[in-house]
Amino acid sequence: MNSNKHTELANHAWSVADLLRGDYKQSDYGKVILPFTVLRRLECVLEPTREKVTEVAEKYKDAEDFNPDAFLRRASGHSFYNRSGLTLKKIAGDPKNAAKNLQVYVGAFSENAREVLEKYEFAQQIKRLDSSDLLYKVIGKFTDLDLHPDNVPNHNMGYIFEELIRRFAEQSNETAGEHFTPREVIKLMVNLLIAPDGDALTLPGTVRTVMDPACGTGGMLSAAEEHIRELNPDAEVEVYGQELNPESWAICRSDLMIKEQDPDHIAFGNSFSDPAFSRKNFDYLLANPPFGVEWKKVKDEVEYEHKNLGDAGRFAAGLPRINDGSLLFLQHMISMMKPVDANGGGGSRIAIVFNGSPLFTGAAGSGESEIRRWILENDWLEAIVALPDQLFYNTGISTYFWILTNRKSPDHKGKVVLLDARDQWVKMRKSLGDKRKWLGDGTGGTPNHIGEVTRLYGEALDAAADERHPLHAKVKVFDNEAFGYQRITVERPLKLRFEVTDETLAALAAAKPVQKLERAEEFVAAVRSLTGSSWGTKSEAFVALKDAVVGAGLLWPTGAPFAKALREAVGVRDPEGEVQRVKGGEAEPDSELRDYENVPLGEDVEEYLKREVHPHVPDAWIDHSKTKVGYEIPFTRHFYVYEPPRPLSEIDAELQALEAEIQGLLGEVAE
Repeated sequence: MNSNKHTELANHAWSVADLLRGDYKQSDYGKVILPFTVLRRLECVLEPTREKVTEVAEKYKDAEDFNPDAFLRRASGHSFYNRSGLTLKKIAGDPKNAAKNLQVYVGAFSENAREVLEKYEFAQQIKRLDSSDLLYKVIGKFTDLDLHPDNVPNHNMGYIFEELIRRFAEQSNETAGEHFTPREVIKLMVNLLIAPDGDALTLPGTVRTVMDPACGTGGMLSAAEEHIRELNPDAEVEVYGQELNPESWAICRSDLMIKEQDPDHIAFGNSFSDPAFSRKNFDYLLANPPFGVEWKKVKDEVEYEHKNLGDAGRFAAGLPRINDGSLLFLQHMISMMKPVDANGGGGSRIAIVFNGSPLFTGAAGSGESEIRRWILENDWLEAIVALPDQLFYNTGISTYFWILTNRKSPDHKGKVVLLDARDQWVKMRKSLGDKRKWLGDGTGGTPNHIGEVTRLYGEALDAAADERHPLHAKVKVFDNEAFGYQRITVERPLKLRFEVTDETLAALAAAKPVQKLERAEEFVAAVRSLTGSSWGTKSEAFVALKDAVVGAGLLWPTGAPFAKALREAVGVRDPEGEVQRVKGGEAEPDSELRDYENVPLGEDVEEYLKREVHPHVPDAWIDHSKTKVGYEIPFTRHFYVYEPPRPLSEIDAELQALEAEIQGLLGEVAE
């Protein structure tokens, strides 16, 4: 089925909006169109066995203490059924009883199908449409929508659902990208996730499990299943997912029912606070979590797990900032990896879509840095692939695939591949939201970006090592430690001279230890007599100040707080001043001159200090007690190519040409 057919069917379903206009707000159109589309799809799937199911239902209708569910499933040929014998066409033919009959029809579905429609609050929409005298008209529109599996395979049905959700999101000013991912992006992601296992997947008796903790309408799960079956049609593939958005969850669950997968494998709820499959491990995990979405609503549950469960929980490594839960999703997925057994079997592969933030956000010691450190020190990160911008529906920013595994091949161990695919795109003829670029797949004369990137990923190590490789510049390979650094604190001594001026007197008068003196004003007046005086050392200054105060008939205050306040008031920073010392004789650090340096992991920080710092500030030292280890992945920096500025002569010539053009235009106006 081509894209024009998808659009045609989606347009047919969305044409119901013409009936709803006036009685419904635009933002509510989807509340009617989406559940009716799901209902019509279920009806079309069940059509060949409808009469048989009705016969079985009639046979057991009076049976007591007996649930004929298994017989009805067998009769329908699916994991769901409808016992009523009704159809939307029959219901539309009796307008006066449309609401009653539609409720009977929906109620006659098996529980798993009813639960899907309930997530749309379908009963409320039936009442609302009926009260507006629109119900039978809407039903009539959908009786003409042919969604039979022979004409619309499951994969293609996904396109139709996603097109409807995108329109619904646009009408509601919502972010469509939170619900689904462009199919060509999914295809590339699945290729990179599964391609290294190609040989193993062709073996007889292959069984694989796939998990998406933010599954949306299930596009990634469908693509992964199809890819595995392309490699091995006899493979057994079980897909699992969890989704927070009720409409997306309902579509994904109905999709699984139609494919004869277990719909209970798609859980509704929040993956952070209510993980549905936390005790299960999976062969493949993939996700496109919302970018930059805060996790404030589940803060208590996540922080409790972090603080109290430790390594037994999911978030022991660290917590990212509250306004971006991306790295929480990754930790959640890592917790569901299969362990590697003693023979090297087992293990899992993970693919996740991120924006640039998880690469570098957070300084050493922060939650983000600690999570990156945990991943890299466990040697789980296999690669990061940079994608073109303007590839997603709800954002034009740059995005990245992170590929992780706990069973790296021997040649990948201890290494991370960075692959730059930012130039692999073609411009779309018509934008869809923020999506203006598309990854070609080689069909219809388009470039095969997906195949090119997949092939380069497979030979990344060779391409990075061979300068003659045509795509050598697009791949770089680093040791895990290359992304680590030591954040050192460089201190310099506090140097002061001492003086009495109007400014230092004001600071002295404002100091709390001075204000607490019984004769504070007289104390300040006694010091004022020294205005204009200065001293090179603290001891000289304090002796002179004490003499002036005692000479005025006052007692000289004692105690550390007073001494500190006095020094801070009359001490002035001076590069040539006296070095201040702490107890023990060590130089006191100047907080205003404190600096921080990032030193590559493994490099001797003292040698770094001598080489990089001492030539400029020879009295600096490192406070080793404050050293922290951090990790970041500066992807863009590694692929930066310097472009020299244009010659001044060329710029000057261009300016002169523009000047001449402007003069000519002004001359025409004057005439």
